[in-house]
Amino acid sequence: MINKDVNILLVEDDYLDIMNVERELKKIGIKHPTHVARNGREALDMLRGSGVPKISPAPSVILLDINMPRMNGLEFLAELRHEPEFSHIPVFIMTTSNEETDRLAAQKLNVAGYIVKPMSFDNFENSQSSLDNFTLFLDLIKLK
Repeated sequence: MINKDVNILLVEDDYLDIMNVERELKKIGIKHPTHVARNGREALDMLRGSGVPKISPAPSVILLDINMPRMNGLEFLAELRHEPEFSHIPVFIMTTSNEETDRLAAQKLNVAGYIVKPMSFDNFENSQSSLDNFTLFLDLIKLK
């Protein structure tokens, strides 16, 4: 049964990465609506309903790339954390960057986890991700 109160927001500019995330979610049986924004500015517009339909209800989790045009992931996250309506949403950073500066900047903005791409939920527990295991991700989007 699908919980109608669960939405996922994927903020990613790379088409192949979008397809990969959608495939991985489908592979583990997650059928909740996944909204895609191509950069941080577009994601904020979708959350606020500025010029585009507002995501309703607000996403239960945000999967966020760091390196994007117009507004990168860290800029988006900083703005998100200043908005009371959205500041509580768990955010998982997804990036090809394994730079310590990116990781520290993300942690200062209270990310739930840091996932180094390419992302695969099959080997999530053995990946370079900072999460203890994939169960936390599932719990955060209220799927269990």
